Amino acid sequence: MALLSVYFPQTPFPFCLSRPTLPSQSLYSLSLSKTSFSSSRSKPYALLTSHPPLSNQPALLSNFPSVSNDTVNDHYYLLDLSVRYDDVELIKAVHASIFKLAEDIHLANALIVAYLKLGMVPNAYKVFVGLSCPNVVSYTAMISGFAKSNRERQAMEIFFRMRSSGIELNEFSFVAILTVCIRLLDLELGCQLHAIVIKMGFLNYTFVSNALMGLYGKCGYLDSVLQLFDEMPHRDIASWNTVISSVVKEMMYERAFELFRDMRRIDGFRIDHFTLSTILVAARGLASMVGREIHAHVIKIGFESNISVINALIRFYTKCGSIKHVVALFEKMRVRDVITWTEMITAYMEFGLTDLALEVFDKMPARNSISYNAILSGFCQNGEGSKALAFFCRMVEEGVELTDFTLTGVLNACGLLMEAKISKQIHGFILKFGFGSNACIEAALLDMCTRCGRMADAQKMFSQGSFSQSGSIIWTSMICGYARNAQPEEAISLFCQSQLEGAMVVDKVASTAVLGVCGTLAFHEMGKQIHCHALKSGFLSDLGVGNSIITMYSKCSNMDDAIKVFNVMPAHDIVSWNGLIAGHLLHRQGDEALSVWSKMEKAGIKPDTVTFVLIISAYRHTNSNLVDNCRRLFLSMKTIYHIDPTVEHYTSLVGVLGYWGLLEEAEEMINKMPIEPEASVWRALLDACRIHSNTTIGKRAAKHLLAMKPLDPSTYILVSNLYSAYGRWHCSDMVREEMRVKGFRKHPGRSWIIHENKVHSFYARDKSHPQAKDIHSGLELLIMECLKAGYVPDTSFVLHEVEEHQKKDFLFYHSAKIAATYGLLMTRPGRPIRIVKNILLCGDCHTFLKYVSIVTGREIFLRDASGHHCFLNGQCSCKDYW
Repeated sequence: MALLSVYFPQTPFPFCLSRPTLPSQSLYSLSLSKTSFSSSRSKPYALLTSHPPLSNQPALLSNFPSVSNDTVNDHYYLLDLSVRYDDVELIKAVHASIFKLAEDIHLANALIVAYLKLGMVPNAYKVFVGLSCPNVVSYTAMISGFAKSNRERQAMEIFFRMRSSGIELNEFSFVAILTVCIRLLDLELGCQLHAIVIKMGFLNYTFVSNALMGLYGKCGYLDSVLQLFDEMPHRDIASWNTVISSVVKEMMYERAFELFRDMRRIDGFRIDHFTLSTILVAARGLASMVGREIHAHVIKIGFESNISVINALIRFYTKCGSIKHVVALFEKMRVRDVITWTEMITAYMEFGLTDLALEVFDKMPARNSISYNAILSGFCQNGEGSKALAFFCRMVEEGVELTDFTLTGVLNACGLLMEAKISKQIHGFILKFGFGSNACIEAALLDMCTRCGRMADAQKMFSQGSFSQSGSIIWTSMICGYARNAQPEEAISLFCQSQLEGAMVVDKVASTAVLGVCGTLAFHEMGKQIHCHALKSGFLSDLGVGNSIITMYSKCSNMDDAIKVFNVMPAHDIVSWNGLIAGHLLHRQGDEALSVWSKMEKAGIKPDTVTFVLIISAYRHTNSNLVDNCRRLFLSMKTIYHIDPTVEHYTSLVGVLGYWGLLEEAEEMINKMPIEPEASVWRALLDACRIHSNTTIGKRAAKHLLAMKPLDPSTYILVSNLYSAYGRWHCSDMVREEMRVKGFRKHPGRSWIIHENKVHSFYARDKSHPQAKDIHSGLELLIMECLKAGYVPDTSFVLHEVEEHQKKDFLFYHSAKIAATYGLLMTRPGRPIRIVKNILLCGDCHTFLKYVSIVTGREIFLRDASGHHCFLNGQCSCKDYW
């Protein structure tokens, strides 16, 4: 017993072999002939009820101590029957009978295997520990049994006990322990076993090689899988299925199809349901219509009634077909399992048919937690946070098992709702029931807090948490949270910290998040570094990463590299095309944007609503007046593309009409809109009136805007500035007073520049920077040089009622001028200056920077709320600014 406690310190089972307790009327006569069972399909116990219990037949019991071949054969036969008919009482009776006999290792092993097949692992273990000399079969059976019943650690302990007892492994032992390694992802032990397999000459056994391939495939070592496969002298269907599934797991779908074709051509194997299900995953990954050919092959070889294959086809058509295909498959099925019903729920959710998905759920004959989670995640996927939250409450009321997936789903729903109060309630529920210590749940909680504006709580969780298992996810969530809550500087600072501490692996998600922050801040150098990392890591094949790189470069005034990235991407989606068009618009390249639109049409890419907002806006930035083309495009949305124009589309069209001076037409169109115009539409018209100095229409637009009582301060600022520009100081003051009464605050103008991986921000007349004295001295010198070169300050851009000399003081210390000076002082001669301003650049600063580019010979890139400006040799890339 002491020895056993060393090998099994935590085992839950007793170590003694005791005679099982037998229920009354459950003992069987072991002398019955085999034919009496084969003549009926009912359970053996039902056939034996007419016989008296074994305990009442001393004559029969007295025969067992003398072990004859017939008696032993009867035991084997009855063990087989107990498994075949899932008869627990029969196997216990046979166990009781075997207990009376002298120890027979073969019979004991048969009993262990029978118990394991019935899922009675504790009973099998009792038999095993009661054996005086278990052999290789005993150990192998127990290792396999523990592995299949999710007791991998105990299986491992049995294996090491077997090794210490000196018993040599056979081919079945290797398969059993390799199964344990696969479940535990224990590559180190698996490699050691591989070496022993080679040394003992078991590599020629096909099923041993299959198990090794399964381990390497599960651990992501595809090269080892392919090498083993290529060196196999003999292969079976499992060999091909293993290598194909390993290739599919690594998303090498083309290679999977090559292997699939080789399997049929070289070895001539008849494919099975597992092969078909796996290759359909590859077809789905490629979004290829070859899946239809596989469907035809399924029908041809008679697998159209196989549930697992049809389930795989439903998954394929969900991704690459239409809901009609999915429904047709589902309705033809004579037999459906819970997976089939769940796949239908997922399909309806994918196509946005949430009500039909819920209808299918309610019709399900049987449900499990996965079915419930499919509804919950489907609601979240379709942005229906309220329905997801209500369904979660239903799950709690019905006593459904709440898995990690369930809880992350409801946290995602709270994130969609972005309501702090509800998020706190769910947060409390999770902590109350003890789910908060789970790494996945902690990560989801932190992400929810950032989405609901609870950054203080998120920071507290981040600083106090021990996220060893999901550290990279937590850091990424926190970085995304800062970016999402308009704190890009904190986001980039945290990213730099994570790299210094080695706390975060820059995976696809992290790359996408950091690229977004780099774009927001115009952090060109770091964006380039992430691009290089993505190239080295093979992330460019990921659409999300590629699209983020395009956007990053376009926001960092580097449209050439944005175009290059688009051209080298292996595939594009609608986001890729929209991103490229949006980049051209940021650079005011309307003709180039329309060229991309033309290529998009030729490629047969279906535009979405965002595409039309961008393309309509492109007509504002063309070299010639193409308003007629813009009108035709707007009308074609409904007639050709079947997309109803939204407020955003009308806003873009008003902006185009207004820019080209058609203010009356723009106003008339607003008044005739089939939908209620929002503040953004009138704001577009008001901005056009500012450009063309049209006070008449501007007053009417301002009146409509203020009547809507907008909830953002930008509208009041625009109206106030318009009055100030025309010298109507009283009206301007009244608008600003109304802002103060309503509690609105103007977001101060800010300009920033990146230097040595740090964001340096400046406000108007700012002296808070550590080098403020040098910056202001440099700015005074720069102003003097620009004045000599012909710069004339335009005090009309000072929207304050002050003296003329005071207006010049206001002008000279705008944030963009201070940022430009700092950039010139801190960068090497000849290097470009990159500035970002959070609001529109004023006309005087625009003129000033033209002269700065002349007197310094430097190229200056500036991005403001309207887009990019590139100043070089006294010219700017934008035309007709102010």
